Amino acid sequence: MRTFDLAPFYRSTVGFDRLFSLLDQAADTSTGYPPYNIERTGENDYRISVAVSGFSPAEISIVSKENTLSIKGEKSANENGKDGNEVLYRGIASRAFERQFQLADYVQVKSASLENGLLHVDLVREIPEAKKPRVIPISSSVQKNVIENQVAAA
Repeated sequence: MRTFDLAPFYRSTVGFDRLFSLLDQAADTSTGYPPYNIERTGENDYRISVAVSGFSPAEISIVSKENTLSIKGEKSANENGKDGNEVLYRGIASRAFERQFQLADYVQVKSASLENGLLHVDLVREIPEAKKPRVIPISSSVQKNVIENQVAAA
């Protein structure tokens, strides 16, 4: 895969930092852990579902800062001695993770829930009234010209 150096663009442009950061992140070939889905549940509603089996709500943190949503999971110290059982084979991943999602303008986190090993983060796009398109009515200013001295001769 090709890699692109965007440093010359950073030096010669002003105000495009966010665009180049998005390009850098898109080119990043990080691991696919944990897997996730992004769904559109309504006209302005979205849901991110992240597979976090084995993690409790206390081990997951969700932070929304500016236009970035960060989901981090970190297991507590070695669970091998938990309940007095020794794990002979670990097939369920329990490594720490961090997923970041870039949010569009005016997208806010509405709620988050953990059910059946899936973390669901519900998002909503709330555009302020000042930014919504307005329909401007067109008024007609047709003047009625009355022609003077035009009386029908009878």
